[in-house]
Amino acid sequence: MPIVVNTNAAATTAAFNLSKNHANLSKSLARLSSGNRITQPAEDAGGLAVAYKLDSSMKRTEAVLNNHQNALSFLQVQDGALESVGTIVSRMAELRTMAADITKNSGDIENYSKEFRELQDQLTQIRLEKFNGISLFAVSGGTTNSGTLDSDTGAIYRYRDENGVSIQGTYTAFSRKLMTHPSGIDADGNIDLNVGNLSFVLSIGAITDGGNGNSYNLMGLATSGTTQATAVNDSNNVPVINDAGFIANITKVSISQFTNVIQKIADARAENGAEQQRIQQSYDLHSTNLVNLEAAHGRIMDVDVALESTRFAKHNVLVQASASMTAQANQLTQVALTLLQ
Repeated sequence: MPIVVNTNAAATTAAFNLSKNHANLSKSLARLSSGNRITQPAEDAGGLAVAYKLDSSMKRTEAVLNNHQNALSFLQVQDGALESVGTIVSRMAELRTMAADITKNSGDIENYSKEFRELQDQLTQIRLEKFNGISLFAVSGGTTNSGTLDSDTGAIYRYRDENGVSIQGTYTAFSRKLMTHPSGIDADGNIDLNVGNLSFVLSIGAITDGGNGNSYNLMGLATSGTTQATAVNDSNNVPVINDAGFIANITKVSISQFTNVIQKIADARAENGAEQQRIQQSYDLHSTNLVNLEAAHGRIMDVDVALESTRFAKHNVLVQASASMTAQANQLTQVALTLLQ
């Protein structure tokens, strides 16, 4: 190889290697400092695209899990209200049983009726209960005082009365739909949350000596739940429905009507509990999915610290060696000067 002054190929090669090793060292530093295997799209464009979609799916799954928890809270508050309704109706039935005592005079029965009317008023107020501004129970038709509901006018109810007689009929069921899948598509997953139809649950049918052929519920409303019933007296001019729309005399409701209402309350609470259990199962499923999504995202994006530390050490040594050799190569042209002396 000739000795020249203008060209120093060895120094150029050493400088190129120094630049390449320094770039690799910088990449290792970026990966170790950020914890990411991919710090720039050019390093793995396909992997970055997959990781981006996985990250979006993770965030949606986290949001869905929050929605599950909120739905559980809604149902728990609703169950608390249904528990109060059950306690009130049980007290009403107790009052009706005591009013049937042959030793009670009309004044005693009127005193029982006073508490009975107050309990009707309390049931009416419970019907208006909300959770974060969302109605727990349907108020009238297919709407509540917090928005339109999904409705099924052909829903079937089945249960047995206190005599073991099977009862079956139809009623309007109201619900709100909880989307349980991150895709937001109905077919991928949804749960209907029951919005209690208290007009049906508390319905007792016709009242003795009602006089107008209407059916009522224990809130003092007509079965439709749209308007309060007008005042009605029996054949002896004794109020059956008072001016406020409430059932005025406790003896006009039979004990069997109370037991049927209690059965429907039990059914409503059972449905509430079943929905809570289903939501919990869906929550567990998507919690597992979230863990697996995080693992898949980590395999693409997370740096292997042990491996990258080894690479960092190698690149660090190569940078120092390249710098040293570049300095040595720059001295090669000094040989030509020696010959000229």
